[in-house]
Amino acid sequence: MKKSVIAMAMILPLIASCTATERGASIGAGTGAIIGGVATNSWGGAAIGAVGGGVIGALIGKSHERRGYCIYRGRDGHRYEARCR
Repeated sequence: MKKSVIAMAMILPLIASCTATERGASIGAGTGAIIGGVATNSWGGAAIGAVGGGVIGALIGKSHERRGYCIYRGRDGHRYEARCR
């Protein structure tokens, strides 16, 4: 228990200085690794959970970086990003 508290105290300052995408990816990867490891009781499951959680966490974090912007589709079919109306 004491070692996990010390580890968290060392990791949290590193995560705090990251962008929203990086924070989302790291939190998602850690959570996915724990869930995958517990669900499958194997290192392989933890690795797959870390990859999946990292990808999803990065996507969620990226969506938080551009608040107030929406993706629109023009008449010619091209997508563009602009302030939400």
